[in-house]
Amino acid sequence: MKRHWTRRRGLTGGLAAFGVVALAAAIVAPTGMALAEQPEADVETSFSLAARDTQDLTVSVSGATISPVERSSFEVYVTPKPTPTPEPEPASVASESSQPVAAAPFYNGGGAPAEWMAAAGIASGDWGYVDYIVSRESGWNPNATNSSSGACGLVQALPCSKVPGNGYNPVDNLRWANGYATGRYGSWAAAHAFWTSNHWW
Repeated sequence: MKRHWTRRRGLTGGLAAFGVVALAAAIVAPTGMALAEQPEADVETSFSLAARDTQDLTVSVSGATISPVERSSFEVYVTPKPTPTPEPEPASVASESSQPVAAAPFYNGGGAPAEWMAAAGIASGDWGYVDYIVSRESGWNPNATNSSSGACGLVQALPCSKVPGNGYNPVDNLRWANGYATGRYGSWAAAHAFWTSNHWW
């Protein structure tokens, strides 16, 4: 009885060992065959293409020497942004002092002092004061111009551009002078008194 049990145990153990070996062979055999099989020389895989593009290695006989990795080069072209068209600068507004003032045309209309004073609205009672000042300022020359200061006209308005209209027109010049005399001095009589004391007004 004991001997029969020993044979059965031996047979079972042998079968178990065979089963383990067969199972291991079934698992390892396909992998080993796959590893043993090499792809044909002219077949390129995506891995072989990537490996070839990334690096090439050189091994010398005396020892494993790796040469520097040579990588394929590429260029990137970036389209430049177009240069924006510059906006035109606004024209600067120059002040009156920096802008040359065009000379007013000289007067050639004729007339007489009494006509000019009446047309300018100066009261006839003030004509004597006006005559005194204008005679000394311009000698009743409508086109008189001070070469150093630029004062112009009968009463030598300074600057000439402050006379509305034309500084050389005797009526425009006297109309402005009438406002200046009454506005600054209060009357033509007071303006006359200031002129006789200071020789200017």
